[in-house]
Amino acid sequence: MSIKRIGVLTSGGDTSGMNAAIRAVVRTSIYYGLEPIGIARGYAGLVDGDFTPMTFQSVSRIMRQGGTVLYSDRCEEFKTPEGQKRAYENCVRAGIEGIVVIGGDGTFRGAGDMGKMGISCICIPGTIDNDITATDYSIGFDTALDTIMEMVDRLKDTCVSHARCSIVEVMGRGAGLLALYSGLACGAAGIIVKEKCFDEEIFFEKMRESKQKGRRDFVVIVSENMGEHFAEDLCKRITEETGIYTRFARLAHVQRGGVPTVRDRVTASRMGCEAVQLLMKGVSNVVVCERHNDIVTYDINFALRLDELYKGKMSIQEIEAIPHDDYLKMMEIIKERQDEFNQIHRINTIFTL
Repeated sequence: MSIKRIGVLTSGGDTSGMNAAIRAVVRTSIYYGLEPIGIARGYAGLVDGDFTPMTFQSVSRIMRQGGTVLYSDRCEEFKTPEGQKRAYENCVRAGIEGIVVIGGDGTFRGAGDMGKMGISCICIPGTIDNDITATDYSIGFDTALDTIMEMVDRLKDTCVSHARCSIVEVMGRGAGLLALYSGLACGAAGIIVKEKCFDEEIFFEKMRESKQKGRRDFVVIVSENMGEHFAEDLCKRITEETGIYTRFARLAHVQRGGVPTVRDRVTASRMGCEAVQLLMKGVSNVVVCERHNDIVTYDINFALRLDELYKGKMSIQEIEAIPHDDYLKMMEIIKERQDEFNQIHRINTIFTL
């Protein structure tokens, strides 16, 4: 397959490191004599034909910026057959033969839809939650952890000064990895995630004992996957049950922005370069993943079904319909992800209350 023009878009929640991936796609395309086209506002830009030719200079200095220079948007129209038809026709008119899409699982589904219509798509995982099961690492996770760590370190200064407790809610609607890793890095007194049981009464008792022994500061990291009001309600209960003055802080979208870390810049660059090379080889409808520090690929449908299986979103009938070899491969990956989670959780149980 001889490909001449490659599109690149970002979709879903923005993450630091997306710009490094965009830069990698653009510069790799130019290196091999291809024409890179920036697609603004994700799938909304595909539907509207919001395309801009990109040059070597247009991606200069963007690697150090957070967010995405191509912007992101939600597009209900793209979910319809009419919207997808418009997107396809716009690609044909613009001569775009392949697209590199950067985002999460929703982004991958859109790429799968475009692939069915004949546009080759390669996906790059970009989500601060690091909850794409097929990959060990998603662009943006490390920068988000750095941001959380910096914010919590500042809160701990005040907690020590005033003998307080801070309940800090971090993102992670689909997974508690941000809470798990940031809690370890920050020396949190407690880490609460949906994936692990939390005994409130035992925790309150340990807080009272620590206070009696002279401890002045308590920081508890709570994943948003615990529910909308869990952290705020916990804040009130701690004050009532322990007598420790407790404040609630929701870091929210501050976690998504900021200057990307080295890991996010390097991983994004590796994945972006690989994505272009795959399109040149005629490969389509795959997700570029990091596994054991190697860059590998998985079929989009495989990656999506793996994600659903890991997160318990599949029915018995759907599980039974998975080909045997695929199922064994999925279970191997799932076991690795679970082992990683459990290992970090065990370390946290040693260090926390």
